[in-house]
Amino acid sequence: MLSFLLLAAQTAPNVEDGLSKFQYLMEQLINWGVETGGRIIGAVLIFIIGRLLISFLNKMVARLLVKRKVELSIQSFVRSLINILLTILLIVAVIGKLGVETTSFAALLASAGVAVGMALSGNLQNFAGGLIVLLFRPFKVGDFIDSQGVSGTVREIQIFHTILTTPDNKVIYIPNGALSSGTVTNYSREDTRRVEWVIGVEYGENYDRVESTVRRIMAEDSRILTTPAPFVALHTLADSSVNVVIRVWVKSVDYWDVYFDMNKKVYSVFNEEGIGFPFPQLTVHQGK
Repeated sequence: MLSFLLLAAQTAPNVEDGLSKFQYLMEQLINWGVETGGRIIGAVLIFIIGRLLISFLNKMVARLLVKRKVELSIQSFVRSLINILLTILLIVAVIGKLGVETTSFAALLASAGVAVGMALSGNLQNFAGGLIVLLFRPFKVGDFIDSQGVSGTVREIQIFHTILTTPDNKVIYIPNGALSSGTVTNYSREDTRRVEWVIGVEYGENYDRVESTVRRIMAEDSRILTTPAPFVALHTLADSSVNVVIRVWVKSVDYWDVYFDMNKKVYSVFNEEGIGFPFPQLTVHQGK
């Protein structure tokens, strides 16, 4: 603004009348204000229309991906990528409308390419990691995974992060670079999982009676698969208990329901049939 006034003063007509010179400066200032205001209004309109257009295109792409029955993992990644690319184009258009030469803007970015590359190296790694996740598919949207010390259900796979929802409804963002190069445990990949319990009973209990009771309990639960067959064995002779190991196979979706229901059922039936559970005891021998 100040440079514009100085330039206008230097180029003003050589007149002796100070009022005429002031009028000239005011005319130039008004012209500059009108031109600049027009650019600002145009940039605001471009931004508003652009955001509406981006929203419309995102919804259209989402409907198209759903119609084509594209996998949810790829849907979230593509939507995120398109949204970022369109937003970058919108920013360039707004800058151009404000009078900044886009070629100069591009040259500025090119000259700072090394610094920008170093600053974005982590994001570029995460972008490449997202592509690797989509290519090799160690997990997909809806799978329950464990990685980087956290567990949760995959909600979205974006271009830089994968979003997990924990069982207590926390939202966790994990960088794709860490997921693609780290260890990932996928609990939903296979259709079946093995459930295991180690149950302690008192010394002196008839093991054959305990085993037959456990097998009867398992046979009454239709969620427990018969192939592979349930496994029951004497696990260890511990300090104050005889530990029995139970291993059964269930569908992955039934894992936790079977696990907790079996705990409750075993506790109830053992109490009904007089099978004792151990508890720590201390025997004190008093000498004479």
